[in-house]
Amino acid sequence: MSQKLSSREILEDADFKELARQKNLISTVLTLLTMASYFAFMLLIAYRKEALAAPIANGSMGIPIGIGLIILAWIFTGIYVYWANTKYDALVEKVRQKVGE
Repeated sequence: MSQKLSSREILEDADFKELARQKNLISTVLTLLTMASYFAFMLLIAYRKEALAAPIANGSMGIPIGIGLIILAWIFTGIYVYWANTKYDALVEKVRQKVGE
């Protein structure tokens, strides 16, 4: 069994820093992609209403675009969950072993 680390040692640990860096990177990228897609939709509503009102099948183009936006958010969530289950959990376990839990 390894010795317990102080909170300062944990914060300075290379594995913990890598864990925090990766989590911040993926969270930031996915958040920015989500925000960009929603802002693009809002800009489309504001400046190109006719594009959203274009008729298709039994409705307008706005409905499938809105549904696509929701599906895109689910996809981004799935990407994060996959990353958390494959990479993040392994790094957390490595840090926990050092901490002595």
